[in-house]
Amino acid sequence: MHSSSARDVLVYTRTAGYRHDSIPAGAAALAELATAEGFFTETTEDPAVFTPHRLARCAAVVLLSTTGSVLTDAGRAAFEAYVRAGGGLLAVHAAANAEPDWPFYGELLGTRFDAHPELQPGTVCVDAPDHPATGPLPRRWEWTDEWYNFTANPRATGVRVLARADETSYRGGTLGADHPLVWCRDAAPDRGRFLFTALGHTPEAYADPAFRAHLAGSLRWVSGG
Repeated sequence: MHSSSARDVLVYTRTAGYRHDSIPAGAAALAELATAEGFFTETTEDPAVFTPHRLARCAAVVLLSTTGSVLTDAGRAAFEAYVRAGGGLLAVHAAANAEPDWPFYGELLGTRFDAHPELQPGTVCVDAPDHPATGPLPRRWEWTDEWYNFTANPRATGVRVLARADETSYRGGTLGADHPLVWCRDAAPDRGRFLFTALGHTPEAYADPAFRAHLAGSLRWVSGG
């Protein structure tokens, strides 16, 4: 089983497709937030770090706007074993577009990135004020982002939806009245904690106190805190 004494957070930022210019700001913010929670943080783009030995020291792994195929076959095997043994995974923004031909990751996500309208303000509806990831946010949160659309609603795969987009508050939504933006999978006997947030497109987002609180709570939850 995954060690409950693991104290590392691994922030992985490799891209094989579109690269967000918010990655440096996001990585810096996540390192600050993890340090505040008592973790040691390593930020890397080296797929060779995905080994059983290295992952055993991780309380959580963060995929920060990773795009395309960013893991080796050996790395996939080690990462899947880590998650199945109880490891934590936080996937942020464009991580919905990572590892498109890896079934295990697709099953964790419960859907795939489809497209997004232009960057614009809109409203996030918080459904889970009791969850660490969304508890710090107002029930209706005015926010500017890319408002990702997905190929299907992940709710059908058993995820817990923590927050949704109000499609009436912006242009270009395709999922209708139930448009998940933030969701998680609780720990199960064969799976660790997984949380995805579609938010985080702009560099400015990672300086915003509410968004930082969202990330901090997400990190705390996936790491078992």
